[in-house]
Amino acid sequence: MPRGRYALYDPHDHTPLGVEQFHCAPGPSGWRYVSQVTSPSGDRAGSVDLAIDALGRPLRMELQATDWRVRGAAIDGVSWVRTDASGAHATEGNADAHAFTGMSPAFLVAATRLLRLTPGAPATRLRLVALSAPVLAPRTLDQSWALLKSEAHGTDNDPLIVDEYQVNELDTGEQHSIHIAGDVVLAAPGIELEDLDTPPSSFA
Repeated sequence: MPRGRYALYDPHDHTPLGVEQFHCAPGPSGWRYVSQVTSPSGDRAGSVDLAIDALGRPLRMELQATDWRVRGAAIDGVSWVRTDASGAHATEGNADAHAFTGMSPAFLVAATRLLRLTPGAPATRLRLVALSAPVLAPRTLDQSWALLKSEAHGTDNDPLIVDEYQVNELDTGEQHSIHIAGDVVLAAPGIELEDLDTPPSSFA
């Protein structure tokens, strides 16, 4: 069960946005990721609880950021309920999308499990519902993902397989790379792996 810490920052000007302490693990029915997010000042800023099934679909997703919370799952596309801290202003939503996304590295790992890409294969289009702090307002976006290569890196134990993905934001044309080993994001825009207690889990 990998445990560690990600630093989150603005991918454009590198302003620190917080720290995400996480643990995650695969299981017989899929994969689960749980984390707590703190602000740059050290205050609690939110949490992530994401469970996906063996095909990468979100079984249960719960995000909390400041005074807002969103719960969602893969139902008729994806469906969610967004509410304020008091619960007085709950709104429901649904979109013809494959999954959710947001600042958390959990969503990048979940996307790779959903796509199951092979190196050199054509890019695959993915429609996502993005939930961004601090108010977690939903926004539908389209991306294309391609797995450029998988490389084995020597370690003291077994070789570490690192996958390099190319992601295109279809609405803006922005392009970036993501490096993932098992269920841990090694590098991505706005995300830096600062600490990892145990090696990434394998989905093999």
